[in-house]
Amino acid sequence: ARQPRQAIRFLNLMLKFTPMVHAFVRGVLHAALAFASLVAHAQDVWPSRPIKIIVPVAAGGTVDIVARMLAQEMSQSLGQSVVVENRPSAASLVGTQLVAKAAPDGYTLLAHSSTFFTAPLVVTQAGYDPVRDFAPITLTCKAPMVLVAGPSVQAKTLGELVLQAKAKPGEFSVASSGNGSTGHMASEVFANRAGLKMLNVFYKGNSQSVIDVISGQTQLMYDQIGTAMAHIKAGKLRPLAVTSVNRSPLFPDVPTIAELGYPGYEDVTLNMLLAPAGTPREILARIQAEVAKAYAKPELVAKFAERGVELVASSTPEAFALTVKQEVDRLRKVAREANIKAE
Repeated sequence: ARQPRQAIRFLNLMLKFTPMVHAFVRGVLHAALAFASLVAHAQDVWPSRPIKIIVPVAAGGTVDIVARMLAQEMSQSLGQSVVVENRPSAASLVGTQLVAKAAPDGYTLLAHSSTFFTAPLVVTQAGYDPVRDFAPITLTCKAPMVLVAGPSVQAKTLGELVLQAKAKPGEFSVASSGNGSTGHMASEVFANRAGLKMLNVFYKGNSQSVIDVISGQTQLMYDQIGTAMAHIKAGKLRPLAVTSVNRSPLFPDVPTIAELGYPGYEDVTLNMLLAPAGTPREILARIQAEVAKAYAKPELVAKFAERGVELVASSTPEAFALTVKQEVDRLRKVAREANIKAE
């Protein structure tokens, strides 16, 4: 009889303190959850570690120079190291594929040019889809091109060139840095508008193509104003027209293609920042805002304008995503009309 009474007293005691035990346990659990939440939040704050910008071309070009400028500006503003890593390869595929497969956490970005849109059109196994595999962030700059003629070309104006090219279909050669390059696509767009048949000559890089136009091995070339400028001023290349809507401040006497009877013509190289698909919108918006903040510095804008480069940021990642879709659709149409085949 004694043991049952002790058991009853023990049960009564446990029942008396059970609410207190429950409250204590609940308090411990809440504290643990709160601490875990704080740790997770600290880990989610972007950026909490260095950021890498992959440039899929060799150092020294417009893509690389603009990316390094932005890396410096963003490092100062974000309080984290932003580094540029060059991964050059044919059609810029190696670096582009690397970013496409990277974690969508905002720590691996891609700085690219319009080749980003055209590579999948001319390479059978490009390894990425420009719309599906990337999250657009912002434009970083526009680089207008200039149609230049070498000394072997007698035409002094675009009008004269068109007349001579129509009289000799396929005899005028246009140099470019490769199938699907910005210069090649600009040539195809104008040839389609003007009703011309031109001979495209592809090189492995821009340098040799310029040399051959100057020497007369090839005759014409669409080159970025900044890189063609020295040769134009030296009298080695003759500018016939620029590909932007407005005339270039660097060559105010050179007309635009649009004003020479081809209204609406515009073909400029776009540079951009992208992230892997799935990157949180908040991170994309933060990076876009950092680029826009950097471009609010007049001295920075003026410095690049001297090179024929217009620094420009998209208003939002969504606005740039629309630009990406439009460029992909436009260039697919160009490739189809010019019968450009993937290799």
